[in-house]
Amino acid sequence: MNKRPNVVYVFGDQHRAEATGYAGNPDVHTPNLDRLKEESVIFSTAVSTIPVCSPHRASFLTGCYPLTHGVFVNDVHLNHEAVSIADAYQQAGYDTAYIGKWHVNGRGRSRFIPREDRQGFDYWQALECTHEYHHSSYYQNDPNRKIWAGYDAEAQTHSAQEYLRSRRHTDRPFFLVLSWGPPHNPYHDAPQSFQALYRHRALHLRPNVPEAMRDQARTDLQGYYAHITALDSYLGDLWETLQTENLEDETILVYTSDHGDMLYSQGEVRKQRPWDESILVPFLLHYPQRFDHNPREITVPFASPDIMPTLLGLSGIAIPSTVEGTNFAPYLFEEHDELPVKGALIECIHPFGEYTRAVGGREYRGLRTKRYTYVKDLRGPWLLYDNVQDPYQLHNLCNQPETKDLQARLEALLVQELRRRNDEFLPGEAYLKQWGYSVDETGTVPYTL
Repeated sequence: MNKRPNVVYVFGDQHRAEATGYAGNPDVHTPNLDRLKEESVIFSTAVSTIPVCSPHRASFLTGCYPLTHGVFVNDVHLNHEAVSIADAYQQAGYDTAYIGKWHVNGRGRSRFIPREDRQGFDYWQALECTHEYHHSSYYQNDPNRKIWAGYDAEAQTHSAQEYLRSRRHTDRPFFLVLSWGPPHNPYHDAPQSFQALYRHRALHLRPNVPEAMRDQARTDLQGYYAHITALDSYLGDLWETLQTENLEDETILVYTSDHGDMLYSQGEVRKQRPWDESILVPFLLHYPQRFDHNPREITVPFASPDIMPTLLGLSGIAIPSTVEGTNFAPYLFEEHDELPVKGALIECIHPFGEYTRAVGGREYRGLRTKRYTYVKDLRGPWLLYDNVQDPYQLHNLCNQPETKDLQARLEALLVQELRRRNDEFLPGEAYLKQWGYSVDETGTVPYTL
């Protein structure tokens, strides 16, 4: 293969792993994702290391863990000390493009982001952060704000399709990121045609949703699934454009998300929590030229910092020395049955926003292995689940006599991982002081619109 592959990296915001048809969800309609899964490598234990917006995005962009890049809360600035994923592709001769939500500039959610703060992306149609999906703004190369027409995810997809069509005039490979705001709440802002699919449907609920919250859960899931079905439709449009432009075979197409959404499982909402609804995300990697349309499942944990080195590895590009994640590329073929990864780190370095201490928010460190979840907080071991025997995480096995040896093994693995990361597991205030962040009474870094 003479030409390096193109990369189209598409991700929604707050799309949990189980909310797809291919994952077994009986309610959500995702025909394009289901079809893509049949022709892709699926990472079935894809883990958001800190399951909240800015920290995951910073790890995707740098291949580093949060205590290295410093973005462990929302609305702080990601420095450019590490070689970013766009830098690496650009240095390898790629054109780089970013469309949609950014959320790592940390200098106001609606302010213009200058070129030096774009982490190596040249083509630019982005805004720091908004979830006003029907009057959403963005910037290009000057401070004149523009407005996406209609539902922003649809308009952003049309823009990405136009970008793909423009590639017929050049032989240079490209790295395109399309970052959608949905299915993040507000849940009921998808176009009416998608909301109508769920309005009168009796939805199934996960057994870990408390009885008192089940009516609200069904209401919110109706809107959440409508967003997801809309995104699925747009992903299908994008995939079709890759095909009609004869780009599909030579393009790595990824669909994923930055983190999940509890949606009342365990009696909790939103993200930052250590349960699977919060930490697990979809991750499909479609690359016909290398994988010959044959689906393959990777069940070992695949964490946020692993994305950059894996994509670079598949593209034949040297991985910068600043990267801390694992390159999975050599292990994505049939001859490799297992990977040298025992567990993905999950953590909350400082609870904030919707995960304040007032609602039970706490600092934690943990591991999500292929089978188990083990988490401890500042007081000691907190959670232990066997996710094979207990997929809804209803039975906490922590500190039980029958799991003493298992817990000790998982504790040793976690300690080993924290040592590798030079993580002393201090209270969140210590890291806020180290990075010079000021927070309000909810633990949130104040931001301006």
